[in-house]
Amino acid sequence: MMNYREVAEQLVPLLGGENNVVSATHCATRLRLVIDDESQIDKSAIEELDGVKGAFSSSGQFQIIFGTGNVNKVFEHFGPLVGASVEDKSPTGETHSDAAKRKMNPFARFARTLSNIFVPIIPAIVAAGMLMGLLGLMRTYKWVDPESGLFVMLDMFSSAAFIILPILIGMSAAKEFGANGYLGAVIGGIMTHPALLNPWGLADAQPDTLDFFGFGVEMLGYQGTVIPVLLTVYLMAKIEKGLRKIVPNTVDLLVTPFLTVIFTGFTALLIVGPLGRVLGNGITTVLDVVYNTAGPIAGLIFGGLYSTIVLTGVHHSFHAIEAELLSNIGGNYLLPIWAMANVAQGGATLAVFFKTKNKKTKEIAVPAAVSAFLGITEPAIFGVNLKHRRPFIGAAIGGALGGAYVVFTQVTANGIGLTGIPMFAIAQDPLNYGIGFIIAVAGAFAATLLLGWKEEAK
Repeated sequence: MMNYREVAEQLVPLLGGENNVVSATHCATRLRLVIDDESQIDKSAIEELDGVKGAFSSSGQFQIIFGTGNVNKVFEHFGPLVGASVEDKSPTGETHSDAAKRKMNPFARFARTLSNIFVPIIPAIVAAGMLMGLLGLMRTYKWVDPESGLFVMLDMFSSAAFIILPILIGMSAAKEFGANGYLGAVIGGIMTHPALLNPWGLADAQPDTLDFFGFGVEMLGYQGTVIPVLLTVYLMAKIEKGLRKIVPNTVDLLVTPFLTVIFTGFTALLIVGPLGRVLGNGITTVLDVVYNTAGPIAGLIFGGLYSTIVLTGVHHSFHAIEAELLSNIGGNYLLPIWAMANVAQGGATLAVFFKTKNKKTKEIAVPAAVSAFLGITEPAIFGVNLKHRRPFIGAAIGGALGGAYVVFTQVTANGIGLTGIPMFAIAQDPLNYGIGFIIAVAGAFAATLLLGWKEEAK
């Protein structure tokens, strides 16, 4: 039985003391620590502690893998030792997210910002995607009459998240940019107002043009779009912050929201929204050209490189691109490729389990592989494969093979965020997705055994 208090107490000196820990929090599997001076960390000693499945530095944080169920119990004892609380605050009162961002380069900070905006929205998109999958089965196998009340209502439920996506993004983005979340939701509401033509699901409908002091404003809504509302809410946050600096406190509650909505609303419909629409359409067009031209070669490259991209933290920014694909073409062809790379990490980890003689590596490998098959790859990548190097290459080979197959068979998903086994629920072609899954795992397993690796001394 793991002694959580003892492990927590042992961690503090190995991290360089409590004063070296700027901020601490945890996710489902890992302690996430912002460290003042990482040279003071004894990483090898930390990895030998009971229950530790690996440790690594990424995205401005030093992260220690304990696994689901253990990490929160360790944090209960560790947090008070370094002055961290469960409210995600550092000892100085700064949020952990802000403390981590200070340690990142600008590109990584941008990727983390997009991640913070989209991760809270993923459950809504996943639910919509699963409903779309269920409707597809009902339609294909004629389980229910498409004119029936049940089908019509489920169709409403499945499309709702995408229709109000700008409102969801508006609230989440406003909070991330330091503005009022409800004002962000209002801006999203303006961009999806019933007075604007809803382009979601409409192919040939033409919007009216409104005369605004000589300017022609196309009355086309932004339902299902991503980039226009992101840009608009970023501008809104700047306007709100600027107004709060000059508006007297006595009238701030009345004047600041009033002026923020007016200035941002006009700017959204006249300038930022149309430009954002062009930018979003341009991104999806470029991706479509690459996807349709390069085909399986693109899947081979992206599937092979995705896990390396994960190491940089840049993959957090992909959620925005995937959401844009969903809204523009009705399917996400990137997610199946990422899924192949993820499950391949599990295949490589299984190969390590069968070949290694190191007791601790065996203890880590099986749960890490299972975690990878469920879409969480950090234990497999940092706890096993990257540590031995060649298994990580073996996983890249498996991911490339699986990625090439799912692109060749044009597997797409109805949502974002789910990979591995859970992605079967949102895959539009579960059969070929399953075949790709097997190819990725088997390819990684075989490649890892063929490449071999140097066993650790202990």
